[in-house]
Amino acid sequence: MIPLYFTGGGVTALFDVFRALQVPGGFDVVLVNDGSTDDTVERVNGLLAGLPFAATLVDLARNFGEHNAVMEGLRHATGDYVITLDDDLQNPPAEALKLLAHAEATRADVVYSYYAEKKHHWFRNLGSRMTNAAATFLLSKPPGLYLSSFRCLSRALVSRIVDYRGPFPYIDGLILGATNRIETLLVDHSERADGESTYTLRKLVRLWMNMFFNFSIMPLRLASVMGLILCGFGVVMVCVVVGEHFLSGPQQRGWASLMAAISIFSGSQLLILGLLGEYVGRAYMTLAGKPQSLVRETRRHRPGGPAGAGETASATREASPT
Repeated sequence: MIPLYFTGGGVTALFDVFRALQVPGGFDVVLVNDGSTDDTVERVNGLLAGLPFAATLVDLARNFGEHNAVMEGLRHATGDYVITLDDDLQNPPAEALKLLAHAEATRADVVYSYYAEKKHHWFRNLGSRMTNAAATFLLSKPPGLYLSSFRCLSRALVSRIVDYRGPFPYIDGLILGATNRIETLLVDHSERADGESTYTLRKLVRLWMNMFFNFSIMPLRLASVMGLILCGFGVVMVCVVVGEHFLSGPQQRGWASLMAAISIFSGSQLLILGLLGEYVGRAYMTLAGKPQSLVRETRRHRPGGPAGAGETASATREASPT
């Protein structure tokens, strides 16, 4: 299962590596175009009919984000195991066979990959480390577990997590909440072959917000702790003022200390209100039916048609929430 976003010319190389892949019983490549406005869809459609393996293209009506696209792809996947990977080929599809074999041998619900050396840009590596640290703190993730997007999921686990219909999915949060049968496996990681990464600070912040506000109440607990600390600080300050009054007489108060105290307390109040507002706003959008994704068109290719050309079916589903 591969989310596509401005993949463009990389589509040909992506299909080429799958042509050489041999999987007992066959495999189905599910591609989800996450609102790309370049020629990604046209390139996939042009190559689809000639593929020697089964393939499904899901074209989303607009860009919904990587985790929303993966959720839609999981709903279209039909195999006993589903392997998710990116479209940049930094995770060689041949390594997917190792994940599959390990999942079958251990009967794990999910097998996460990890790398001896990551070939990502330093900014993406930094973001991954921060995301994993946040997941350990907020989601009770095992400290040694690296949450990679290259992972193998069992059919039973996929069936459980696709029931989530909220508009702000976080795949790893759903996995950690649905199973403790988790394995890891060392795999190879390659340099990016083509194009540039679309990993940005904005996407990283959006991912963190999904983790914070949709899969944990830890921010509310932290706000409560901060409120208690500030209340304690206020009590101490009152005691200091009263003590100075009786020991040294009335003291001339400066505006600086007064403004500092007002800034601390008013800022903390706004922060707590912002946290509450984020939770309420997300709950409102969920209850209002904000869609997780909208599918414009689904195309399915199954090899074995006339003259070996394959059979391609197309179905359109406009603006239907999933």
